[in-house]
Amino acid sequence: MTKRTKTGQFPKGTSGNPKGKPEGSRNKVTLAAESVLDGEAEKLTRKAIELALAGDGTALRLCIERIMPVRKERRVKFDLGKIEGVSDHPAAQSRIARAVSEGELTPGEGLALTSMLDAQRRSLETADLAERLEQIEERLAGASR
Repeated sequence: MTKRTKTGQFPKGTSGNPKGKPEGSRNKVTLAAESVLDGEAEKLTRKAIELALAGDGTALRLCIERIMPVRKERRVKFDLGKIEGVSDHPAAQSRIARAVSEGELTPGEGLALTSMLDAQRRSLETADLAERLEQIEERLAGASR
């Protein structure tokens, strides 16, 4: 059993339930809802479809969202221009900012592209630093001979 402090609390960084929630266990609310709806799901679905067909907007929206869920992401076609090195990144960032401000890209799409560019820039910088370090080590090894 996990030890507690003098005030009865668990020490910082220590869980009162170290094993955690058992794998595959279900939420109590979910279990309650399933037991109430047990055997009624088909009838409820049929009723929602009937209401939707009769013109009920809420039922129609629910049915459509089940058939074709709202898309979270979409493919973005956007020309960043030629990017061969870190020096090309400011121009690409400017293109993204301009596209967002003009409505060509959503702010979320612009942020995603900016994040990808930033990751690429860090990767290029890391590769450049590794190459420079290797050259320095070779020079030092050659000078010590």
